Amino acid sequence: MLAVGFLSAALATGGTYAAVRIGESVEDDSPGVVQSDSPADAPALTAEPATDTTDAESDGAPSPTAQGDWAAVAQAISPGVVSIAVLGQQGQGSGSGVVWDSDGHVVTNAHVVEGARLVEVTLADGRTYAAEVVGSDTASDLAVVRLQTVPDDLTPLDVGAASEVAVGDPVMAIGNPLGLSGTVTTGIVSALDRPVSTRSAGSTPGAPSVPVVTNAIQTSAAINPGNSGGALVNAAGELIGINSAIATLSQGPEGQGGSIGIGFAIPSDAAQRVADQLITTGRASHAFLGVGLSDGRSEVDGAILSGAQVEQVEPGSPADEAGLQRGDLVTAVDGDRVSNATALVGQVRERGADDTATLTIVRDGATQEAPVTFAARPDEG
Repeated sequence: MLAVGFLSAALATGGTYAAVRIGESVEDDSPGVVQSDSPADAPALTAEPATDTTDAESDGAPSPTAQGDWAAVAQAISPGVVSIAVLGQQGQGSGSGVVWDSDGHVVTNAHVVEGARLVEVTLADGRTYAAEVVGSDTASDLAVVRLQTVPDDLTPLDVGAASEVAVGDPVMAIGNPLGLSGTVTTGIVSALDRPVSTRSAGSTPGAPSVPVVTNAIQTSAAINPGNSGGALVNAAGELIGINSAIATLSQGPEGQGGSIGIGFAIPSDAAQRVADQLITTGRASHAFLGVGLSDGRSEVDGAILSGAQVEQVEPGSPADEAGLQRGDLVTAVDGDRVSNATALVGQVRERGADDTATLTIVRDGATQEAPVTFAARPDEG
């Protein structure tokens, strides 16, 4: 019953998975999103980690990054960005990755390594290493690969807190769009908690596309095909997002187009939660609410509120235990507005099993709160 519309967007490569199970109905009127994956001839985006700016601060003067010196930021973080080349069942492809730790782990998009048989990682200085996929999570469109030979001079990115990002903050995206290696672009955070719907191509040729919802950071920094898996950093050079999609004027899931100033990144908080699980166990668990949804509206005190309308509650699910009923309209999660079904899917998707939240719902014309404790998705055991 899941109906996910396409936001005219293009992601760097493949897509993510819906936050609620496919059995839940979601109506999404947002434009189509296509992952910005790179074809064989389009290199990946390179993202770089922040480096130490102690010398610049030793005399009491503000650091270059504190002054908004993007040249210093780009130079500092470039060693932490890699290019990923993949050989799979559907041919060659490329993407980008972020050096995660000194043990050789690199975080990228799941769609970059989807169906990969061979993986090579090229560092910013041109050294290339064979790598293997440690774990891939289509639900979040995140994956971790590990270099088979780990150099002793890897420079991981510093991971910032996406939860502290504000609309209007300056940001930089770094990568190899359209084969133009080392490209950096700047912009601002245009919106937060933006529910973005995409479809992955499926892990095997001919497989159906998979609807995906990401609760993304929206940015005006130019992101183009080839940027998938690259870094979005703040003015301090900290990673705040993994670039994954762009809005374009192309139509349909196969459309590929250039930037129109609307790009999307997976928040670093969500990336860290999933990456740590993939490194530890090879798989990631996700929150499950247990509802069927549609877009809905309800009147409260003369005002019309939009939200996610509950069409079905699965017996014994977290939604059932929280007292949700058919006809309830969910308008917020922990105070963050939910404007439609896709927005609620995105909110659930960014949380993990056993996380708690407070849902704001409208029932019989009155607003009330419903605390909920999420469970693991049934298909994750």
